[in-house]
Amino acid sequence: MSREKGYTKKNFLKGLIAENPLFVSILGTCPALATTKSIEAALGMGLLFTVVLICSNILVSLLRKLISEEIRTPAYIVIIATFVTMVKMMTNAFLPELYSTLGVFISLIVVNCIVLGRAEAYASKNNVFDSLIDALGMGIGYTVALLIMAFFREVLGSGMITFGTIFTFIPKFSIPILKCVKDGVVIYDYSIQMFQNPAGAFIVFGLILAVIAFVKNRKAELKAYQEKQEKLKKAEAARLAAAAKANETSGGDK
Repeated sequence: MSREKGYTKKNFLKGLIAENPLFVSILGTCPALATTKSIEAALGMGLLFTVVLICSNILVSLLRKLISEEIRTPAYIVIIATFVTMVKMMTNAFLPELYSTLGVFISLIVVNCIVLGRAEAYASKNNVFDSLIDALGMGIGYTVALLIMAFFREVLGSGMITFGTIFTFIPKFSIPILKCVKDGVVIYDYSIQMFQNPAGAFIVFGLILAVIAFVKNRKAELKAYQEKQEKLKKAEAARLAAAAKANETSGGDK
């Protein structure tokens, strides 16, 4: 089967930009709102989600010709649940702080509509390599979206970015932005605690979607304006050509 040039690149990039699961398709919003209090938690959730998505897509693609239409959805759920259970057990064993921070949201990856949706819409109809690239793009796109939300929520809510609390294998350190503490004394604090709460998550999410919509609308308006200008130029060129032809005709008659 022929493949258009650059298909693999487009297949990967669509999950990052054009079909971003969170900011474009508005899927997986529940864990996005609950696990983005900090950049570390968001990164952990994104990585676990990506691992499950990649493994599920690969296995579904491998078994796509063996799974009948009647049991397709239950079979996909069993596959996803198996990988989620494996990821959950490994997280509990090797990253207990991440496990306790994410809590039930690790288990809820089983019913995440992004994972099931990619298995149903893409992996069940494409080969293993393309399904891997699709999962990788969607997983990274979702992780980046979580990190963007977490950055604003952590900075606005706590006033600083902290590393080493969840990923304890790295030294703990903080980067002061809106809050500075030295020797236990608060030098300045412009943080707003509300952004660490669910209400703050909704506000940040809504503002990000508003910015994305504004950019899209501006691009659409600019494109429409450019197309209009092109049409006017073509119409003017046609009018001038017709006028020149008319002048040549009248000159020839004389």
